[in-house]
Amino acid sequence: MSRSEARAPPAMQNVTRLPAANSVPASRQPPPPTAEDEEDANSYDSDDATTLSMLEFSLLYEEEKNELHCNIIKAKGLKPMDSNGLADPYVKLHLLPGASKSNKLRTKTIRTTLNPVWNETLVYHGITNEDMQKKTLRLSVSDEDKFGHNEFIGETRVVLKKLKLNQKKTYNVCLERVIPVRCTAGAGLKDDEEGEERGRILISLTYNSQQSHLIVGVVRCAHLAAMDSNGYSDPFVKIHLKPDMGKKAKYKTQIKKKTLNPEFNEEFSYEVKLAELAKKTLDISVWDYDMGKSNDFIGGCQLGITAKGECLKHWYECLKNKDKKIERWHVLIWFHLPNEVISLPSSNR
Repeated sequence: MSRSEARAPPAMQNVTRLPAANSVPASRQPPPPTAEDEEDANSYDSDDATTLSMLEFSLLYEEEKNELHCNIIKAKGLKPMDSNGLADPYVKLHLLPGASKSNKLRTKTIRTTLNPVWNETLVYHGITNEDMQKKTLRLSVSDEDKFGHNEFIGETRVVLKKLKLNQKKTYNVCLERVIPVRCTAGAGLKDDEEGEERGRILISLTYNSQQSHLIVGVVRCAHLAAMDSNGYSDPFVKIHLKPDMGKKAKYKTQIKKKTLNPEFNEEFSYEVKLAELAKKTLDISVWDYDMGKSNDFIGGCQLGITAKGECLKHWYECLKNKDKKIERWHVLIWFHLPNEVISLPSSNR
C-alpha cells in the first residue's frame, strides 16, 4: 500500500457520531438504556409484515487502500413514522462483531419523505482482508425525532466475505423488522470496555541500518472513539520504546482538534542497534487532549516480538527488511493503564 493512498482523506463530511456501546460482563450491573438502545429495541406494530420497505446501496472494498466504501443510494416505501404520514429517515452503518463507536457511521437525515435519496458515500478506513472474512455490515434505517427517541424502521445485513475484492456490488433489498440484540453503553468509556475496538492507526516502521535508527511514522488514525461532549476528540499519539531508554524513549505528536480521523504524518527516531531492537516493545497509545485536566485514554496497541497477529507481523517485517519502510494498520483497543496525567508543551496546545 502506497503512502499517498493510505493517507486518502475520509469521505465522511456528513457523518454523525453515535454513542459508543459494548457488552457488559454479567457480574456488573448494566447502566440504564440509552437513546440509541431505545431506538434499536423500539416495539413495532402488527402491520409491519405488510410494509415493503426497500433500500438500495452499493459496496466496494479497495484492497490496496484497506477501505470499504458504502454508497447509500436511496430507500423506497418506508413505513410512516410521524403524524403527518411521513418520516425523517437516515441510515446507520455498523460493523459486526464490534459495538464500539469506532464502528458506527451514519448518513444525513432526509426530511418528510418515505422515499429518501441520499447518494452519500461513507468510508471505513483500515479494513483488512481478515476483517472482510470475519465481519458483517449492518445497515439500519431509522426515523429521526427532534423531540423524542429516534425510531427504528428496518435493517439489512451483508456478510462481507461474500463481497469480491475491488469490485463494486449494488444491492436493492427489503428491510427487515428485526429487534437487534440490546447493548449497553458505558457512560465514561472506561469501566466496561476491556478489549473493545476504539479505532485504528496507520503506523510506518523503518530500520535505518547505516545510522542504527528505528524510524517510527505516525501517519493517521481512523474512526476513533469520541471522548468529548461534542461527539469528537482532540487526539494525539504517544509512542514509547521499552524497556526504558530514558527521556529519548517517549515521543508525542501534535494535537489535532475536533476530529475522529486525524492525519499526523510525523516521524520519530530511536538510536538502537538491531540486535537490541529485537528485544524491545513499542507502545502506541492515542489520547484525547483536555486543557487543564487529565487527558483521556482512547486506545492503544503494542508492537514487538511478544505481540500477536498484525502487530507481531509488522515488527518482524521491519527487522527482516532493513532500510525499507513498512506501513500497516493496527486496531486500537482499550486496556488498563496506570493513572497518568500528561502535560503537553505549550507549543502543542
